[in-house]
Amino acid sequence: MPSKPTVPAIAAVEADLGLRERKKLRTRRSIREAARRLIEEQGYEHTTIEQIAAEAEVSPSTVFRYFPTKEHIVLTDEFAASGIDLLRSRPADEPPLVALRETLTGMVHQVYGDYGAEYRWRRELVRTVPTVRAFMYEAQYRMVDAACAALAERTGRPADDLELRVVVGAMTGAFHQVLWGDHNEEGDLLDLIDRALAVLNRGLVL
Repeated sequence: MPSKPTVPAIAAVEADLGLRERKKLRTRRSIREAARRLIEEQGYEHTTIEQIAAEAEVSPSTVFRYFPTKEHIVLTDEFAASGIDLLRSRPADEPPLVALRETLTGMVHQVYGDYGAEYRWRRELVRTVPTVRAFMYEAQYRMVDAACAALAERTGRPADDLELRVVVGAMTGAFHQVLWGDHNEEGDLLDLIDRALAVLNRGLVL
């Protein structure tokens, strides 16, 4: 697996942005932090967009401009949006499966390194709040579509090619089980990812 980034992921994201985009990024972060404080205090179902807006000192319309729903506030971040760009930036001669693996593990390194506590908070909401869990599955489906389109460019296969979608589905499914699945495995998150990838590498043999 690739080594952890030496520069905090948030700082790396901001470094590539202009002043206007940095302000937007900070507003998004302020809204997410406000939502987390309120949800921890009073629960997910009892927290409203209006309360989040007041806590973040913005208007409800500003919240909706950045996040269409409360589920978006909880589960979206700067790294998810850049994942497909990372996949497209992998070396052209790199095997597609390796490119996908390195992209997914790189994103996890970033999120795990900078958002350990926030990730655990998100995971608990995914496990306990049905609407958040449904949003996560929808996001995973979109991720498979986007990754298939990116890998189709690298392989010359159509984006709806069955074998291509099976490969992407297996990889993203493995990561989903480690990150969000209902399981009793304990230990370091990155070690669990290594174990999941080992299952795929040996051909799904138990």
